[in-house]
Amino acid sequence: MIDDLVSIIMPAYNAEKYIEEAIESVLKQTYRNWELIIVNDCSIDATEQIVKKYQEQDERIKFHSLTENQGVANARNTAIQNARGRYLAFLDSDDMWLPEKLEKQIGFMKINNYVFTYHQYRHFASRDKVGKIVNIPLKLGYKEALKGNSMGCLTVCLDKSKIKPFIMPAQRHEDYIAWLNILKENEIAAYGLQRDLGRYRVDSKDSVSTNKLKSAVWTWKVYRDSQLLSVLKSVYYMCFYITSGIKKRS
Repeated sequence: MIDDLVSIIMPAYNAEKYIEEAIESVLKQTYRNWELIIVNDCSIDATEQIVKKYQEQDERIKFHSLTENQGVANARNTAIQNARGRYLAFLDSDDMWLPEKLEKQIGFMKINNYVFTYHQYRHFASRDKVGKIVNIPLKLGYKEALKGNSMGCLTVCLDKSKIKPFIMPAQRHEDYIAWLNILKENEIAAYGLQRDLGRYRVDSKDSVSTNKLKSAVWTWKVYRDSQLLSVLKSVYYMCFYITSGIKKRS
């Protein structure tokens, strides 16, 4: 484990349309001590060629190409297993960071001795079609996090020197399950940096983002199958999830 090094976890599947923007947003980071680990999950488009072009230009970009498509959780886990940095940050191949993302977030963690952090972000369809800032809680413990995934994936940064080893399960909402497990198993809280530092692309997301009914069903399964909550507790937390969704649309 290399102190101060940030290992950026990026799964990629048929990402030729947007992955250059994602990589460029990493290259523009004011914090320079990073490695970008891209795992190609058997793409059949030009993803591999694009990544290799950037890899030739910057040795901090690491590339792994899987021989069998097994989904985003496996791709992220492969990257995590190959990460050498003390810090783990997560960026999907169609999202983007603002240039000061790592500098501000790592500074926030070091000054406060935080293990798990996240930050504000905005939804976007293109560079000139950006939504309003997505507000986040100042702090989330395990029970608060059960009320809904306020962190997403592109905002999270972890100090892995202070948490138990973890994986993302091969289930829907795998990142949310991972965050819940980390909070619970390590008995820690996550802290929100009140600064807009990321862009979450909405026009390319699948039904995880666009189909609210499916997302609600998957959230219910998170409570029941992953977190093993009782029916009563699951209903209790689903009420918060539904209320939060209504507020976001209003």
